[in-house]
Amino acid sequence: MMDRRTFIACVGGSILAASPNASGQPPVPRIGVLGNGRPEESAEWGAFRQGLRELGWVEGQNVAITYRAAEGKPDRFPALARDLVQLKVDVIVVAGPPAIHAARDATSTIPIVFTALADPVASGYVTSLAHPGGNLTGLASQYEELITKQLQLLKEAGPTVSRIALLHHRESWPVILNAAETGARSLGLTVRTVNVDGVEFESAFKTARSEAVGAIHVLPSPIFNTHYRRLIELAAKYRLPAMYELQLFVENGGLMSYGPSMSDMFHNMASYVVRILRGAKPADLPIERPSSVLAPGPVLSWPRRRRALDRCDDSLDIPLDNPVLRLRAGRRAGRLETFPSYNRFHSVYAAVPTRRAPRMPASSAPGPSVVLAS
Repeated sequence: MMDRRTFIACVGGSILAASPNASGQPPVPRIGVLGNGRPEESAEWGAFRQGLRELGWVEGQNVAITYRAAEGKPDRFPALARDLVQLKVDVIVVAGPPAIHAARDATSTIPIVFTALADPVASGYVTSLAHPGGNLTGLASQYEELITKQLQLLKEAGPTVSRIALLHHRESWPVILNAAETGARSLGLTVRTVNVDGVEFESAFKTARSEAVGAIHVLPSPIFNTHYRRLIELAAKYRLPAMYELQLFVENGGLMSYGPSMSDMFHNMASYVVRILRGAKPADLPIERPSSVLAPGPVLSWPRRRRALDRCDDSLDIPLDNPVLRLRAGRRAGRLETFPSYNRFHSVYAAVPTRRAPRMPASSAPGPSVVLAS
């Protein structure tokens, strides 16, 4: 039987545990991050933390962030999501289909903020863009709308290409694969879809090469993003010109990419998190679509290469081993210049503005149009 002194101690401990803290301050909100790769190595999660800081929320001061990473193993997501739920985080932030599915299955009450490349309505995450409903909201690029333009750029870079491989991870969005297959056929291309399970990629490139495809389109996948170096190496090894999802691939020696700015999307996720921490409900926060698209990438020196560059209305990031030669050029903004070959491909071309930028002091920014990125 519990004595009076033990009863008072137990009740007192319960009250202290339920109270804000000993100083009377409210508890520090906790954000749960469910990602694929290590957050400390990710520019995207760095952009998310920067977005929080700009809104006055600093990790380790007035907000805590608990990270859980699958490290390229999608089967780990369900357990990691349940772990965040058990920790009673105030909001869960996720990116990519496996993480979104795992978080959604783990809780129907904790708010979930996502960034997705496919239509979240068609994917079944929310009921509508304007009124998401439930406990999920966030940003969606509806990447499937960009697929045809990606394929068009890749085809115009190599107009002799008639067969193309689509590298698709089974954990990724089916709607994007369907859009890619449809877009390729609309351009008169013969499509070979190569599905990948896990992280064994070389057999997919062997298959593509053996079937005489002329180029490969690496479709969006958090798993592919984690293993980007391996994919770049395989594209070079099997001499397959490749289109990628992220600027990250181009910065590390990949050939071409065209897509939304993922750093901007992760940065903007912070505003959703802050509004939720201040009392907003996910069901009332409309899905946001990104306004910026990055079109980095060299173009192979095949016939009619100029037309492909003319279609790039956004920034062009041209890798020259390392660092990256970054050129800002609008449509038909200038002439073409040849740069040395790399990755055993042909020479690459970039649009260079024809009008010389005004001379500016060394300390001034932004300065000329050509900038070497560190």
